[in-house]
Amino acid sequence: MLLLLQTLVLLLALIISQEHESIAQYVPPYTTMVSPVHKHTDAATPLYSVQIDTLWEITRITHTNFLIDIDAPFIWHDCIPQWNKHPLTCPMFRLCVSPVSCEQSQCTKVRNSYSYKNRSCPPETNTSRLPGSGSCSCPINVMNPFTKSCSQALLNYDNLIVSTTNGRNPFSAFVVSTLNAACAPSSSFKLFPANVTGVMALSSSPYAFQTFFNQAAKRILALCLPSSNNSSAPGALFYGDGPYYFLPHSNFDITRFLSYTPLLKHPDSFGYFIGINAIVIKGRSIEIPMNATTRLSTTKAYTTLRTDIYTRVVKRFSKVTKRIPLAKPVAPFSLCFRTLITNGTRVGLKVPDIGFSLQDGKTWTVSTANSIKQVKKHVACLAFVDGGATSDEDAIVIGTFQFEDNLVVFDLENLRFGFSSSLLRRQTSCANFNFTNINTNRSLGY
Repeated sequence: MLLLLQTLVLLLALIISQEHESIAQYVPPYTTMVSPVHKHTDAATPLYSVQIDTLWEITRITHTNFLIDIDAPFIWHDCIPQWNKHPLTCPMFRLCVSPVSCEQSQCTKVRNSYSYKNRSCPPETNTSRLPGSGSCSCPINVMNPFTKSCSQALLNYDNLIVSTTNGRNPFSAFVVSTLNAACAPSSSFKLFPANVTGVMALSSSPYAFQTFFNQAAKRILALCLPSSNNSSAPGALFYGDGPYYFLPHSNFDITRFLSYTPLLKHPDSFGYFIGINAIVIKGRSIEIPMNATTRLSTTKAYTTLRTDIYTRVVKRFSKVTKRIPLAKPVAPFSLCFRTLITNGTRVGLKVPDIGFSLQDGKTWTVSTANSIKQVKKHVACLAFVDGGATSDEDAIVIGTFQFEDNLVVFDLENLRFGFSSSLLRRQTSCANFNFTNINTNRSLGY
């Protein structure tokens, strides 16, 4: 009898060992992942979320919308940390995850990896405890990107699901497991769009989402923001170096449209910065001071220019569009134009391109679709905003309106930023990735 038990234990150990070995050796069928991106117009300004699958009660999968934030140090969302996570113990329609204890090294590592200097941030202490265990939890601070208010969340171990892709379609599900995120109270999401219940960190932080992929996916993000809020025609977020195909160019890798410029580092920030030497409008260059920083943002709707730069841009743009009738300004814009309706059809404005002349000699071209915003039936405005004269802020912040229907790539492998300029001029758009899943039996790769 004893021999039989020993044999059973040995067989069980071998099975478990083989399962762990297969898990460790698992390689997804493709080196690129993809998630749909949605535009939301129900907030104060247009915002964008990435749709990620989450595991409810271990076996149930649902879609969750995370605000895209390329400045955030880690992921945080509306969830419940639970020490004893078992089926049926989690409240209905809530996501329950495993917490990180304050005694674990991961708690200290995450806390030491970022710093919020806002006075509203509470102290991070180790006194809080969750029901069901004597262990202390790990409070960390999160900051609302709109209100700049600070609140406290609890660090956890999370499992999020994305799809692998062959560049043309989603292929199969892939679980990004045991990543570190944080559970924040619902009050932390003030001014967020409806149905957006998390923040997806896509910054250069060591705890950004893409850092939890295996080496095959690389630390490369490609973001294509849609210009429409049509939920059935989303944009796309790719993790990995492609290829990326957008209809009707089903056999043309869209990365061929990309130009690159260096990504610059900035003290005390996980965000992305590039160098702009001048803003060029119809052959005339508006020089940018050498010490002026340019930040890329997914939470600012429109490109913001420091007052001294903004004034010169508006003056030059007014001069080259002087034949277009002016309209009364509509906040937050100061230069607006009348648009005409002919035979029931709006006649689009034709204005010169705006060029961001980059430090390495490349030019990021901003066409009419990304420089002129239709704000009323008969009014369209130059979609650049006066950021004020404050000298300690970034002189230029490039916002999401200028990203729409442009493929932009954050390449942390090679420390460079890729940009396509408008895809509309290439007879495609960010809504043209084919999200039809070619593998109906979604396999989970752990």
